[in-house]
Amino acid sequence: MTQETVLSNACLVLGEQNLRGSVLIRDGVIAGISAGPSAAGEDLDGDYLLPGLVELHTDHLEYHASPRPGVQWDPLAAVLASDAQLAAAGATTVLDAVRIGSEPGRPATKSGRSLADAVEQAAGAGLLRADHAIHVRCEVSTEDCLDAFGQFAADPHVRLVSVMDHTPGQRQFADVEAFRRYYIGKGRISESEFDAYVAPMRERSARYADRHRRAIAKLAAEHGVPLATHDDATTEHVAESVELGARISEFPTTVLSARTAAERGQQIVSGAPNLVRGGSQSGNVAAAELLSLGLLHILSSDYVPSSPLQAVFQLAADDVLGLPAGVQLTSGNPARAVGLDDRGELAVGKRGDLVRARAHQVPGDERHPRGRCVPVVRSVYRQGTRVC
Repeated sequence: MTQETVLSNACLVLGEQNLRGSVLIRDGVIAGISAGPSAAGEDLDGDYLLPGLVELHTDHLEYHASPRPGVQWDPLAAVLASDAQLAAAGATTVLDAVRIGSEPGRPATKSGRSLADAVEQAAGAGLLRADHAIHVRCEVSTEDCLDAFGQFAADPHVRLVSVMDHTPGQRQFADVEAFRRYYIGKGRISESEFDAYVAPMRERSARYADRHRRAIAKLAAEHGVPLATHDDATTEHVAESVELGARISEFPTTVLSARTAAERGQQIVSGAPNLVRGGSQSGNVAAAELLSLGLLHILSSDYVPSSPLQAVFQLAADDVLGLPAGVQLTSGNPARAVGLDDRGELAVGKRGDLVRARAHQVPGDERHPRGRCVPVVRSVYRQGTRVC
C-alpha cells in the first residue's frame, strides 16, 4: 500500500533558494515540491525544512562506549544512545567512526569491532532512527592495525576507510606541546609519564605507518570503499594521499595542504566544532579560514553532534553563507563523497530524509554582532517516517 506524508507551510531549503511551500513524500521518496501551503498534511508553522544531515565522521559512539577512562559500556546500549543523540541533532545518515590500532592501555582493536557489530545488530533489528554505516579509522602507526583491518575489509557495512597517524611531532600534533595538553587533559597519561609514552609511539610510527597505510589503501580499493587521509599537513602528504587513491582529505592542518588537496580534486572535511568555536583545539588551521578560501566542502560533527546544524545556521545569521549553500556542506557534498546519491538534497526523487528546525535568536556578541542563532530541531523524518 502506498504511504504518503505531506509536510506543509515550511521554509524549504532547496539547492539554490529558500521557498515557502510544501513537500509530498511517497513511499519514502520525495514525490513533489510546491510553493505555498497545502490543505493536507502536517503544518510546520513556517519552520525550516532541510535535508537530513549526512555525517561522515563522528567520534561520538566511542564516547558513549567509554564514557570515562577505564569504563566500558554495553556496546548495543552505546549505539542506541549515540543514535538518539545524532538523530536529535538532525543526522539521518551516520557513518559511525570506529578506531582500530591498539595503543598502550587502550585496546581499540577489540572495541572497534564490537562497536561495529553492535551497529550492524541494531540496524538489522530496526532499532535505529538514522541510517547507519561504518567508518573505519585506521591508526597506521600501531602494530596490530593491519591485522585488525582484516576484520573489516569485506564488511558491506563499511562505507569509508581513513588512514591516520597521531604520533606527536607531525600532522595533527606537529606541536608536541599541543599533544601533551590533549592527552594529559583527557586523562590518558600523567605529566611524569609523558616522555616514556611518546618515545615508543615514534618508534612504532617509523616501523609500521607507511607499510600499513599502503596496505590498507590497497585493500580498500579492492573492495570499492572510499578512502580518506587524515591530518595532511604538507604537499608531500597530499601527493602520497592522491597516490593511495584517497578521494577525501579529512581535517588538513594547513592552508597549503588544503589548497593542494582541492587542486588534486579531493573533498575537504573540517570539523564543525572548529567553525563554531572559531578555531582548532590543536592550533591548526581554522575551518573559517578554509571556508573563506573556498577550501571546505564537508562539515562533520567530530565530537559535538549538534555542531554541523549550529554552524550552518550561524553562517547564515552572519551573512557569510546562505542556508542552501550551508546544507551542501552537511548533506549534499558528504552524501556524494561516499556514493550515496539517493539523499542529501530536498529534491524530487531523493529520499525523504528531512529535518524540521526553528532558528532561535540570541543576542549578539563580539564574534557575532548580528546576533547568535541556535537551531532547535523540532522533528526528523527518515524516508518520510518521523523518527524524532
